[in-house]
Amino acid sequence: MPRKDGRKNKQIRPVEFVLNYVDYPEGSVLISIGKTRILCNVSIEDQVPAWMEKNDHPGGWITAEYALLPRSTTTRVKRETKGLSGRTQEIKRLIGRSLRAGFDLSLLGNRTFIVDCDVLQADGGTRTAAITGGYAALRLALKTLVDAGSISPDVFLSPVAAISVGILSGAPVLDLNYSEDAQADVDLNVVMNQEGDFIEIQGTAEGSTFSRDDLNSMLELAESGIQQLILGHISTLL
Repeated sequence: MPRKDGRKNKQIRPVEFVLNYVDYPEGSVLISIGKTRILCNVSIEDQVPAWMEKNDHPGGWITAEYALLPRSTTTRVKRETKGLSGRTQEIKRLIGRSLRAGFDLSLLGNRTFIVDCDVLQADGGTRTAAITGGYAALRLALKTLVDAGSISPDVFLSPVAAISVGILSGAPVLDLNYSEDAQADVDLNVVMNQEGDFIEIQGTAEGSTFSRDDLNSMLELAESGIQQLILGHISTLL
């Protein structure tokens, strides 16, 4: 059954990556998935977090920040000037965990890679788009270091991407926009690598419970969407 935007249930929204969108970061990508647009910028610091230094932990670190800009939504979102909300904290940690799975941290050297994911426009799937765009931006930043001989090319593990999936009107659907997400009975965010291994699964029964068969159907949909993102976009761009 066609969705309101005309897509089939297995179809992702139009995807676009604009590389080197900002001149100053070591890696910069503007990712658009449907009407969701996120700017992902990478900064490199020649030091590691204090806990790594204290414990003589080898290698480097990857971390992330996430923010909704004030008019990224239909009504103005207040800037989080007095501390991050629980939602923002949870999303930034998810992004960091997901991105670390795509690289060999032991080969990063004494460096911290900070990925700032700023939502310019939100129409569902912001956390998954931030992971996908953040991975592309990190890949750009690391490629420069690899090309310069500063880091081994073995730093690149299997590419990482993420996508949302859910159950809408009793059927599993891929890549929910905001209106679909608001009506979905089940909402699932899935992070995987190109090898088909899961990195993280976040799932919630919003309107009703779901069965193991429902879960399997959603995971299969998610895998197909993630492979489209990696093979159809990331691998051809980077």
